[in-house]
Amino acid sequence: MSGTIEAETNATGLAGSLEPSVGDFVQLMKPRVMSLVIFTALTGMVAAPGSLHPILAGIGLLMIAIGAGASGALNMWYDADIDAQMARTAARPIPRGRVTADEALTFGTILSFGSVLTLGLLVNWVAGALLALTIAFYLFIYTMWLKRRTPQNIVIGGAAGAFPPMVGWAAMTGSVSIESVVMFMIIFIWTPPHFWALALYRCRDYERAGVPMLPVVAGTDETRRQILIYSVLMVITAAAPIYFGFAGMTYAVASTLAGAVFLWLAVKVWQIREGREADKAARRLFHYSIFYLFLLFALLLGESIAARLIA
Repeated sequence: MSGTIEAETNATGLAGSLEPSVGDFVQLMKPRVMSLVIFTALTGMVAAPGSLHPILAGIGLLMIAIGAGASGALNMWYDADIDAQMARTAARPIPRGRVTADEALTFGTILSFGSVLTLGLLVNWVAGALLALTIAFYLFIYTMWLKRRTPQNIVIGGAAGAFPPMVGWAAMTGSVSIESVVMFMIIFIWTPPHFWALALYRCRDYERAGVPMLPVVAGTDETRRQILIYSVLMVITAAAPIYFGFAGMTYAVASTLAGAVFLWLAVKVWQIREGREADKAARRLFHYSIFYLFLLFALLLGESIAARLIA
């Protein structure tokens, strides 16, 4: 926490002459992460049985997005010291002095309580409670506890990013079901190979910042082995919607082909262990993993929309 206080002091000094813009606060909310949250939560809502008034459904999706943005702002508040040391995050608003740590904390806190209360009061409290759990897990379990202490930070902490489809499902039904748990598990198992691929070619960044990512602690060879193991588990998990009956033939064929490509890229990461080619292989897997997850949920979303139209 001392590092956070130090970063706050530095950021305050820099920000004295800079007025934060709307764009700076939007950046605090991690809009790229928010886009994934919105998309997976929407899939959970459309795939769920029953219906909700379109205005309430829209409010529910908006509150899930704002809750995700709140998590991002609180993460940037606490990790300001780490962000300032890493090339990937040095341009974020707090390290650049555009926003102070206090402003980020206040912004994130207001958004957190506002999104949870609005979702609970206007939609239902099961969804509100799950959104609160998502924010708390990301801040207290992942950011404050796991990230700086264990190379399993991404494995356990990945649950925070896996909750949105479950929250979306709960917004529509007021409950949690096996279908929403399956969607949760797809993202949960996807997270380690996705972030470990990034960590392979950003290893020096994490090492300099003192973050115990797997390549820093266990070495790159073990990281490549774990990526391959989790990639196999992920492809198996991605087939679960077929077996539980909420995905059809289009999903089955497309997800199988996309999973085969994912495994091929993971094998390449495992095989190529030195030089620039190794970094290129890890980078390719990282970028493809984003496309792969969007594809899986796009297929589930498309089939769910088609089923509603037919019904």
